[in-house]
Amino acid sequence: MGKLFIVPTPIGNLEDMTFRAIQVLKDADHILAEDTRTSGKLMKHYQIGTQMSAFHLNNEHKVVGRWVDNLNSGQTIALISDAGTPAISDPGFLLVREAIKQGNEVITLPGATAFVPALVNSGLPCEKFYYEGFLPHKKGRQTRIADIIERKETCVMYESPHRILKTLAQLQEAAGPERIVSISREISKLHEETVRGTIPEVIEYYENNPIKGEFVLVLQGKS
Repeated sequence: MGKLFIVPTPIGNLEDMTFRAIQVLKDADHILAEDTRTSGKLMKHYQIGTQMSAFHLNNEHKVVGRWVDNLNSGQTIALISDAGTPAISDPGFLLVREAIKQGNEVITLPGATAFVPALVNSGLPCEKFYYEGFLPHKKGRQTRIADIIERKETCVMYESPHRILKTLAQLQEAAGPERIVSISREISKLHEETVRGTIPEVIEYYENNPIKGEFVLVLQGKS
């Protein structure tokens, strides 16, 4: 049977790539990438010449059977996303599940992911935490927010620059103005930034400063 490697890639600084990850990508028979153009820059940087194919949210249901067949024939396949660890708010779960069902070996390498440094850097309790990922854009959004603000654990969410102020306003409306929040953006990049304070304080900050990059929102649990 084959081997499926889940390989984290840098979320910003290319030097966050591990030696083992580079070697796995070089040795693999094939690399499945969320966006081959984005990943091509990483491959060029580390002189990795392994053939790549696209594997993303829009095509994974259609192509997962093909790649499981390749694993069944004995191939070694490496799965990467644009940034971070595949299958965490990114495509990959379906392939992992089917590979395991067929008896292939699945090996996940440790490496970069955005929510762990954001959580630790928040200064909020992290011995227990709840990971929400991305909130629904419309249907079910208010239900998820109502659940999140009642949790006693620190909660971690991903958010886009287009919706960060909307999300903060909705959290404030539901949880009140005293809840502490920490927002990290551009983690490991040149303009990395973490803003901490009550929800109104953080809203005020982003109303007066540029909103760019990918955001990780860490919310204090209910006391």
